[in-house]
Amino acid sequence: MNSTTDAAVAGKPATPSLAGARRATRLIFLVSGIGMSAWAPMVPYAKARLGLDDAQLGLALLAFGGGSMLSMPFVGWLAHRLGNRTLIVASGLLMCLALPVLAMVTNITELIGVLLYFGVVLGAVDVAMNAHAVDVERLDGGRLMSGFHGLFSVGGLTGAALTSALLAVGVPLTAAASVLAILLAVVVLWLRSDLLDDAPTADTPRKEPMRMPHALAWLLGLLCFVSFLAEGAMLDWSAVFLRDVRGISAASAGFGYAFFSAAMVVGRFSGDRFVGRYGPESAMRIGAALAAAGFLLVACVSGVVMSLVGFVLIGLGASNIVPVMFSAAGRLPNTSPAIAIATVTTLGYVGLLSGPALIGLVAHISSLPMAFAGVAGLLVLVSFSARIVK
Repeated sequence: MNSTTDAAVAGKPATPSLAGARRATRLIFLVSGIGMSAWAPMVPYAKARLGLDDAQLGLALLAFGGGSMLSMPFVGWLAHRLGNRTLIVASGLLMCLALPVLAMVTNITELIGVLLYFGVVLGAVDVAMNAHAVDVERLDGGRLMSGFHGLFSVGGLTGAALTSALLAVGVPLTAAASVLAILLAVVVLWLRSDLLDDAPTADTPRKEPMRMPHALAWLLGLLCFVSFLAEGAMLDWSAVFLRDVRGISAASAGFGYAFFSAAMVVGRFSGDRFVGRYGPESAMRIGAALAAAGFLLVACVSGVVMSLVGFVLIGLGASNIVPVMFSAAGRLPNTSPAIAIATVTTLGYVGLLSGPALIGLVAHISSLPMAFAGVAGLLVLVSFSARIVK
């Protein structure tokens, strides 16, 4: 840590720096959410433009989760050695480059390549910003993680809704993606100076050895697998579900993910208070059960309105599962927060790696509603396992 951080730990005045770090952390969560969710309305366009069926699209989407999963062990090491600020800025700018390219791919090979790259840089942003959030939460002394993730959900709402709105009024897909990319890059460059400067220097090198993550990090990662699978189902398949199963136009299908993201915002901005009052175990148990009920509603009850209600329930239920797990991982003893979070998110992104393909395979064999019902069953298991976050 730098001298400002050391001063905060020692009780010396560092409020302006800490306030700036909180603001910058919120902004990078917002940017990451916008960048990732902007892809959701593009999925039906890519499917139609390239002539893909459900199984082919599912296999192509493997690259997104695969890129993140493969990069995260190295990202944890880089964040540990170079500092979270350096990694946040570099990977955030690289993320912006992917958006207009995703709108221009002309064949499945290009789609796979760009999704692989997109997954790598989003995974880097994810690990570094969550490790930075753990440091800020520790310095602040209160519960902040759900609020940080709430800004990610605001980004999810903003990115999906804004992209869908631009497409609905006739803005070309490439132009819409390019505008978002430029705006996000400007924000990343602006917030850089407020991030905690935790890079090692000649006076304070990082000599501590790389240790294996705590055993609980692996267990948390298995539960994170299911949660990421559920969120990935919303990102990659909600628009397809509304278009192909409920008959909504492609230009408006992205609003399903926007409803999900709006519910995530509500849940996460109230999450720090809820977790502080009732504890992380209750937050995780109740949330997983509510998300399971939402998936069952979407899968089993016909009608666009009921599907949107189901998306809202999924968002409310899933809103605090990941923040609770990340906060727990960042506080594990004898493990660097970046490495612990990298372990949890790596296993989580295995859910993004296998989830879209599995959902696509089940949809191809039976139906997309049946695939959603399977996700509900996995979330019930998470609810029964909530005691681990104690």
